[in-house]
Amino acid sequence: MAHIGTSHRRRFFSLISVLALTCCLGTQAVYAANSEEDVSTSLRDFTRLYSTVQQNFADPLNPDQAIYDGAIPGMLLTLDPHSHFFDPRALKAMREDQSGHYYGVGMEVVGRDNKTIVVHPFVGSPAYKAGLLPNDVIAEVSGKSAAGLSSTEVADLLRGARGTEVHIKVLRGEAGKEMTFDVIRDAIPRSSVPSAFMVKPGIGYVKLEEFIETTGGDFANALQKLGEENLKGLVLDLRANPGGLLTEAVSVAGHMLPRGAEVVSQHGRASQEVSYKATEGNHGYKYPIVVIVNSRSASASEIVSGALQDHDRAWILGDNTFGKGLVQTVFPLVESTGLALTTAKYYTPSGRLIQRDYSSVSFFDYYYRKNTEARNLADVKTTDSGRTVYGGGGISPDEKFEVPASPCVGQDGKLPACWGALETDLYLSYTFANYTKHFFSVQTEKLPAGWNVDEAQMETFRNWLHEQKIEFTDAEFAKEHDMLRRRLQAEIYKTAFNLDESRNYALATDPEVEAAIAALPKSQALLDSASGVKQRAQK
Repeated sequence: MAHIGTSHRRRFFSLISVLALTCCLGTQAVYAANSEEDVSTSLRDFTRLYSTVQQNFADPLNPDQAIYDGAIPGMLLTLDPHSHFFDPRALKAMREDQSGHYYGVGMEVVGRDNKTIVVHPFVGSPAYKAGLLPNDVIAEVSGKSAAGLSSTEVADLLRGARGTEVHIKVLRGEAGKEMTFDVIRDAIPRSSVPSAFMVKPGIGYVKLEEFIETTGGDFANALQKLGEENLKGLVLDLRANPGGLLTEAVSVAGHMLPRGAEVVSQHGRASQEVSYKATEGNHGYKYPIVVIVNSRSASASEIVSGALQDHDRAWILGDNTFGKGLVQTVFPLVESTGLALTTAKYYTPSGRLIQRDYSSVSFFDYYYRKNTEARNLADVKTTDSGRTVYGGGGISPDEKFEVPASPCVGQDGKLPACWGALETDLYLSYTFANYTKHFFSVQTEKLPAGWNVDEAQMETFRNWLHEQKIEFTDAEFAKEHDMLRRRLQAEIYKTAFNLDESRNYALATDPEVEAAIAALPKSQALLDSASGVKQRAQK
């Protein structure tokens, strides 16, 4: 009779104990339907089934794989799309993400053509200071060849204790010039505000990428640097923001709402109702705000946009948001694993639940839905000034931003909007990056500040595309000329200057940002309307 090894047996029965505890926690109010005896019976059935598989499966059974990759995720799939299991690596990565820093060299890498390529070093990081550049091909890390390694494995080699040295050998340019950099690892802070600048005189722009432990402070600091007291308008970009920590969403929204205004409330079967309010408030600042969202704006970003919409504090522009109104609590489990379990639902200040229905669709269709405008017509609420809003389908924008009908996906999942078909194809095939490598193999002089891709450079780019046997028509190139020029210039800026300059250029010329600026008077009208309602209520 086959048996489970000692260490695996300990992990297995420790896990069973945790599952039993989780079952009890999840059913403490409904023991009439699910008694302790029912739970014990289910666990005995599972143990018997596992033993049968372990003894009779054609190949030796990997207990870790069967339990941690199979049984637990399978159980969670029966609950909802957002409860999930963290293995030790995933739990550690999640904690690092939430803390906003890790230790390493500070650059993003990606796998491409069986090689690990530098996407860009972060401004001010050890890699940036050492001189690594976008499109460098990593050949070795401290004597270990990168050949045959995934980009994740290479990234793990680059991480390490603060103050330790790592030797990075790269191949640069079309000629593959070999270069070696000795880099001292350090703490790599990750700001959740990658871009904050004055997009027009008096008009500030802030991009929020995620909600981590530092987001509330990052946002407040960004506004302070922009001179919040003198702002005439703000564009808050939450596109593709997947969310994060509830507390930080409350902090961000609370910075723009009057003190004491409700940001969000939370209801759970096994937890009491909690209402989160703006603790410090907006200090009297009443500049108009336009929030940009899209179908990948989720969770905490929906809390912020929903609170600002319900209180008529901001005009929402873009597409319907994702529609995630569930709150997960992370429970630490055995051996550095964890369980993200849905424990509550959250509601916007008007009382709407923006969670989309997932009971009648596959998880694939849930995550990659085509109908972004679905909503719950039975969940009808009103904003402070009486505007109608709905639950059940995310946050519906006050103004739809129409974009070309083309794929909205990319290798990093962070495209700002749907692009033209040719632009999308060139981006997904790394053609802009490959041309940039070619460009700097020919361009030997440093580009001056404010350099632009002119018509001569666009013609050179088009000829190069033909040389690479990339198929497109002159009509397609002409139709997307401006989009292609913007994308090419942003890509070249990463190498010529840095990532920040590239982002700021791309955002300052983004049509949706321009539309947000144009919509600021609509936000001002909302403020005036809400103020009038308040004054009438006080009489």
